[in-house]
Amino acid sequence: MKNKLLIASILVVLGFICRLFDYPPNFSPLGAIAIFAGFFLARNRFFLIPVIILVSSDIFLGFYDWRLMASVYLSFVLISLIGLYLKKHYHWWAVGLGAFAGSLLFFIITNLAFWYFGGFYSLDLAGLGSCFTLAIPFFKNTLIGDLFFTAVFFGIYSLVPYMQRVKTKNISRA
Repeated sequence: MKNKLLIASILVVLGFICRLFDYPPNFSPLGAIAIFAGFFLARNRFFLIPVIILVSSDIFLGFYDWRLMASVYLSFVLISLIGLYLKKHYHWWAVGLGAFAGSLLFFIITNLAFWYFGGFYSLDLAGLGSCFTLAIPFFKNTLIGDLFFTAVFFGIYSLVPYMQRVKTKNISRA
C-alpha cells in the first residue's frame, strides 16, 4: 500500500512539474502517466492521477473554455482505462499499442471538441477536415511523447524485480 501511494505521488509530482515546463507542444509524459496509473493503481483510484495533475497545474497555467478542458480531462481518464486493460494483457507489444491508442484517443477527442467548440473552423466536413489536418504535427509529438514515456515507465517497472533479485544475490554472497 505504501509503495502504491509513493508511486502515485511521484506520478502526480512528475506530471505537475512537466506541465509547467516548456517543451515541444504535446510532447508530454501525461498520457504515459495515465496509462501507467491505470495499470499500477487500484481499480477505483487510477483515474484520479491525471485529473489531479491537470487540475493542479491548470491553476498555474490558467483555465480556458470548460468544454475544451472537459475534452482534455475526459481524454486522459479514458487513456487511463487502457492501463486497466493492460493489467490483464501485459506484453511489450500491448503496452506499445496502448500508447498508440492513447495518443489516437486524445487526438480524436480533443480535436473534435476544438472543431466544434473552438470557433476557428466551420461546422461542416470541410472544417472538420481542416481541423484534423492542421493538428497532425501535434499528433506526431503526442505519439512520440507517449511512446517514449510509456517505454520509460514500463521499462522501469519491468526492471525493478530484476534489480531486487540482483540485490538479493549480492546480499546472500556477502
